[in-house]
Amino acid sequence: MNGARNDSTAAERQPGIVSLIDCIQLMQADLVQVGTDPEGLRHQVTGVLMHDPLDLLADVGNCMVLAIGMAVESPEFAALLEKASRANAAAVIVKAHGASMENVRAIASGHAVAVLLAPDSTDWTRLVALARASVGGAGADFVSGVRLGDLYAFANAAASITNGAVSIVDPLGRVLGYSTLPGQPIDELRRVTTLSLEETTAPAFDADFKRVYDSARSVLIPATGQELARLALAVRAGDELLGSIWIINPGEGLREMAMQALDRMAALAGLHMLHARSALDFGERRNGDLIRTLMDDTAHASFAAAQLGLDAAKGLAVAAFSIVRPKTGNLESIQELQKLLHLVTTVCSVQFNSSHSAVIDSVVYALLPCEGTSPRSVHRRVVAEIAAYGRTISAFPLMAAVGGIALTVEELPGSRAEALATLRQLLRRQSAQGGGSPAVGLVEDHRIPLNLLKIAAFMQENGLAGDDDIAAIQARDAASQGEYLDTLRAYLECNGSISAMAARLHVHNNTVRYRISRLTGDLGIDLDDPQRRLWLWLRLATLDLAGN
Repeated sequence: MNGARNDSTAAERQPGIVSLIDCIQLMQADLVQVGTDPEGLRHQVTGVLMHDPLDLLADVGNCMVLAIGMAVESPEFAALLEKASRANAAAVIVKAHGASMENVRAIASGHAVAVLLAPDSTDWTRLVALARASVGGAGADFVSGVRLGDLYAFANAAASITNGAVSIVDPLGRVLGYSTLPGQPIDELRRVTTLSLEETTAPAFDADFKRVYDSARSVLIPATGQELARLALAVRAGDELLGSIWIINPGEGLREMAMQALDRMAALAGLHMLHARSALDFGERRNGDLIRTLMDDTAHASFAAAQLGLDAAKGLAVAAFSIVRPKTGNLESIQELQKLLHLVTTVCSVQFNSSHSAVIDSVVYALLPCEGTSPRSVHRRVVAEIAAYGRTISAFPLMAAVGGIALTVEELPGSRAEALATLRQLLRRQSAQGGGSPAVGLVEDHRIPLNLLKIAAFMQENGLAGDDDIAAIQARDAASQGEYLDTLRAYLECNGSISAMAARLHVHNNTVRYRISRLTGDLGIDLDDPQRRLWLWLRLATLDLAGN
């Protein structure tokens, strides 16, 4: 068994010829060549085919054939190899699914076609897209030397070739990479989008993006107002739109050459964007899994912290962010959640030179380092800044809360619980006030109401709030449509002042006296007993905080 990537020295590149080893290297899909003969890696590749059992494979010369859903040791796979060999296919790609390498090698040895094994965990859809993009991308070596998926390096290479500043944008309007070559002119739009890493108008609502997406080749977007003209190209892998490349017009004398170069780099750009997306998806999943371990699995928290490179020596605090939407789970809310994750990651990276953030259960979490002499003021400023930027990603308000400082990774679940509790308190307060503006807070800002809610939970769990004076008053109010609970609340808040109570309740003083007499007489509530007053007030305060 030889790793195909290790045989790259055996294949000699010829101008204009795309070889199998070129495609394998560009796909970076951990494909393994079965057998030791490197000759098959020199085979020219001109296309990609997903195998159809009913297809006679009459026209697959120089194609990579993907044997989707086939078992290596089945008669159908042996028949496929025979047909692919006769048709001069470049390679057949298959998954082992438990078959031993010896058996796979024995099956492949009698056929004149390269057999490549893909990992069992490989997504066929992604592999097909990579294979198709690699066929075109392998010939586009005028941007060679750039590691696949490094969109910033690719943007710099493209900017050098076209003589214009380059930005790479995904279909959601996120800037995935941009060039940093000195001396190339830019405008205010370019400055804003590279600072925020977000287009000012979503591509779905932008006429220029629509024009670019509708074209198979690069287009010229004329200058408007203070914005410079741009050259733009939609980037695709097959039928899937991956995004677009935007280049500030290098000028009349260089425009045509730049547009030709832009068209030629389309296939390679698709490969870069596919790999970048795969790396981003993997990074997000990995971060999410490791941060979830930190929050939920104390026994393995130290391992997760080591994987993330966390240093808890100076302390860490968990921040929680949520967009308050009336409906969740739809496409728009999911897109906004991803934008929020991107926003949190970007701001934290700028502030702390690193960022550990992830989406867990529709909440974006971030681990905030404790740096400097006043880390809490820094935390407050950072979450306030993120909340302010929230207006650019959603029409709905953004809530942000920070838990207490954890001095060890084992204390992070406590910080997360405090952040969530603070977030819920912000939501309750916003709902009570009927407002729709962003709100931020640290756990210490809401320590008293949060502690009262803990007391309420203790009462509930231990059956202390069942059959008492408050329950009796609630029953009386329900039966007679009375307002005795409000009267008791006003009595406690006004320290028994009749005039203050009347003003608060908007009733006559005699009405207040009548209601108090009913509370003390009919319900037997002794308002002169300080312990009873304390209990009644505690019960009312916890009920109000819980929204009951």
